[in-house]
Amino acid sequence: MLPGELFHPGSVAVVGATRNPEKVGYGVFSNLVQAGFPGPVYGVNPGGGEILGHPLVPSIDAIPGNVDLGVFVVPPNAVLEGIPRLAAKGMRAGIVISAGFKEIGGAGVALERSLREAATSAGVRVLGPNCLGLINTHASLNASFSRGTPPKGNISFFSQSGALCTAVLDWAIGENIGFSKFISLGNKADISESDIMEYLADDPDTRVILGYVESIEDGRRFLYASRQVTRRKPVILVKAGTTAAGARAASSHTGSLAGSDRAYSAAFRQGGVLRAETVEDLFDLALGFSMQPVPKGDRLLILTNAGGPGILAADTAERLGIPLAEIPESLRGKILPKLPATASLANPVDVIGDARADRYRDVLSAIVGESSIDMVLVLLTPQAMTEPEETARATVSASAGMGIPVFASFLGEATVAESRRILTAGCIPNYPVPERAVRAAHAMLRYSRLRTADFPEEGESPSGRPPIAERVVGEALAAGRRAMGEEESRGVLEAYGFSFPRHAFADTSAAAVKAYRSLGAGQVVMKIVSPQILHKTDVGGVLLGLSSEEEVARAFVEVTSSVRRLSPSAWIAGVSVQEMVAGGRELILGMSRDPQFGPLLMFGLGGIYVEVLKDVAFRVAPLSRRDAEEMVREIRSYPLLAAYRGSEPADVEAIVEALRRVSRLSCDFPEIQELDINPLLVLPKGKGIRAIDCRMTIAEAP
Repeated sequence: MLPGELFHPGSVAVVGATRNPEKVGYGVFSNLVQAGFPGPVYGVNPGGGEILGHPLVPSIDAIPGNVDLGVFVVPPNAVLEGIPRLAAKGMRAGIVISAGFKEIGGAGVALERSLREAATSAGVRVLGPNCLGLINTHASLNASFSRGTPPKGNISFFSQSGALCTAVLDWAIGENIGFSKFISLGNKADISESDIMEYLADDPDTRVILGYVESIEDGRRFLYASRQVTRRKPVILVKAGTTAAGARAASSHTGSLAGSDRAYSAAFRQGGVLRAETVEDLFDLALGFSMQPVPKGDRLLILTNAGGPGILAADTAERLGIPLAEIPESLRGKILPKLPATASLANPVDVIGDARADRYRDVLSAIVGESSIDMVLVLLTPQAMTEPEETARATVSASAGMGIPVFASFLGEATVAESRRILTAGCIPNYPVPERAVRAAHAMLRYSRLRTADFPEEGESPSGRPPIAERVVGEALAAGRRAMGEEESRGVLEAYGFSFPRHAFADTSAAAVKAYRSLGAGQVVMKIVSPQILHKTDVGGVLLGLSSEEEVARAFVEVTSSVRRLSPSAWIAGVSVQEMVAGGRELILGMSRDPQFGPLLMFGLGGIYVEVLKDVAFRVAPLSRRDAEEMVREIRSYPLLAAYRGSEPADVEAIVEALRRVSRLSCDFPEIQELDINPLLVLPKGKGIRAIDCRMTIAEAP
């Protein structure tokens, strides 16, 4: 838990304050003074002097009173010396603005470790190092070297990038958007984004939490924290580093398709975090959440004085799955007498181009208390008869009695500049174009649904480790094997309730024929059994549709010969003769272990859908039922699992249960690094699934 002194100190000391206006130490000290911080502000500089009428003391020991918050703008070694000395003065929180730590590598890494140890020993929580600082407008605290302080508001923002902090700060000041707190995380030697989120969840001055992250070291803690925080307040994050360049090499489909960004997206979604793709999106969502209530339903009414913008808004709503509200007869009866005959009472409601403020006012007043409408978007284009300022005032006035979110898009620039200021002052978020307004509404809708998600308990692992699975994995590790082929992996999966086709092992052609007979003849499949071969089809290690003893005998020779030719170093144990399962649709289900978030599960249709289209969904284990259901329905090819062209629908419930079984397996066995069940055959509804092939990679658990 963060100490309250970090955001609400009674006194502040700046170690490294300087009279030189070009230095960071001067910027931090002057910001504290000019922001009107009410408590004592001590500047520490061996040269003495004064800044803005405040005397500087020559050393920490010379500070005449207690210190709640220490701000360090001195070289790293001086920071390490200063922390215990300021702690002796009562400091419980510190901000290390100084650079020269982990970000420079080498000796800087050791210095940062020493910083963390010094802070822990002194009982001090530290923000930074290598950060911009911190601002709390509600405490008149600007302990940063930012340029200016934003107006008071209810938005809080944290960032790993100090430069982005300054950009957001400048936007807030320029647009007169109120902020509660700015927190620059820097290197996160101690205080992390999870700490900040947990603090802001209890902060009465924060309504919406924004953030920019580049990396999250403790993914499990972040996921747990975000689940707790987002039930209470929206969290909107921009994540940098989204390309495939960060993906690690992997032997499984799941591992090769995953990559770090897949894990972040899955964790954000499961934690209820909204992901903004751009900084522009971050601003747009911040406005909506900070000014308007979260919608209780999804029916949108669009009010406009021009057809084009109304159509753009309606198109965007349809693409995002937001239904346009039906205009009931009772509402039509209220509106119709107020509008000219050429107006449109469809949705969008078009009050036509010559509309003055009174038409907007009449329609908006009629909407108040209307149960068939959940959100309103007011559009305005400046035309000869338009009254932008009066229309803005009418929008603000009417929205006060609606109790539902109201958005605006007053298009243009010079003509609508004053009306935009009126809207902002009246807590109506205005967007330059209609599409951005609708996207903001959609994000607020998503949040209203996400925060009611049935999150599983942290560390859920209800099944324990089945003895058979534990033995198989243990024996493979003891033998020094990192890869487990189908024969071994099958035993682990069967212990978790997966069904496989009937099968028999054979190490000669005669044994293969005997295996064929034991399966009751019919059509069979032959697969190579070799711990060195994970992708059997690549080396001719699979033959399908064998339907006689002669074919089985020949197939044994073909399969083993092909593998010896194409993979001469592989040890061949023999073959597996398996019954051939008819019908069904091929799926892939897998897991790879992400270094930050742990088990990352993948689901998709097999064949070209995974090989070429990469049509897959990801979630972090443990999975709730809702997580698993969403994974199945999220893939673009989901309609192929439903009934189409006379086919029976697939057993979706069996897929959901299979995902949750793999989730439990992944939590139970940290030794399993990657897992593919490919193909996993799903049969028609009520008939379940059959795992056809599987493989795993393992390592000693950390």
